[in-house]
Amino acid sequence: MSTKNGGRAGPPHIYSPHTFAGQECPAHTGPAHTRFRSTPYEYRRDLPHYQKFDSVLFVTFCKLAKDPLPDAARSIVLQHCLHDNGSKLRMHVAVVMPEHVHLLLTPLRDERGWPYPLRNILKLIKGTSARSVNKFLGREGPVWQEESFDHVLRSWESFGEKREYIRQNPVRRRLAERPEDYRWLWEECRPDTGVGRTLLSG
Repeated sequence: MSTKNGGRAGPPHIYSPHTFAGQECPAHTGPAHTRFRSTPYEYRRDLPHYQKFDSVLFVTFCKLAKDPLPDAARSIVLQHCLHDNGSKLRMHVAVVMPEHVHLLLTPLRDERGWPYPLRNILKLIKGTSARSVNKFLGREGPVWQEESFDHVLRSWESFGEKREYIRQNPVRRRLAERPEDYRWLWEECRPDTGVGRTLLSG
C-alpha cells in the first residue's frame, strides 16, 4: 500500500507487548483506527492483528469463564495446539495454563508459497479444542474469548527471552517447581542443547 507521496506506507498499529500487564490475557478494547485494510494477514476485531511472513509470533488466548480448566481438559487443549505442528505451523513452545494459553510459533507456507494465516490457525485450534473440551465436560457454549492477543517478535526482542517467559509461566504461578515438571508445557527439541519435548508427557 502506497502513500499519496509515492512512498511505502508503514504497517498498521500493533500493540506493544507491554500494553498488557503480565501478558496473561488481552484486553477487549483498543484505540479507534480510522483506516485499516483487512487481509488474511492484517485485520482487526477489538485489537489489530498483523502477520509478517516467516516471522515468529507470540500468541495468547484466554478462557471466557473464570473457572480453571481441569487437568484432563488441559491435556486435550495441548493436543489440539500441536495437531498441525509440522504441517501448517512450527510450534516452538506451548503452555496451557488453567485460564489461558501461550504459544510461540511460526506459520509455515502452503503449496503456493503463502504462509498459513494466523487467524485460520487460531480459529482451528480454538474451535476444535472448545468442542473437545465441551464434549469431555458435558457442556455447551464458547470456551475461549473471541479475541486473542498476538504480536510479531521484533529485532529488539529475544526469541530466547520470550521462550523462557512462556516456560516459566507455571513456575511464576507456583504450579510447578521447574518448567519441566509442568505436564502441560511443550517445547520443541533444541539441537544445540537437546532440551525439549517431542511428545506429550504423561
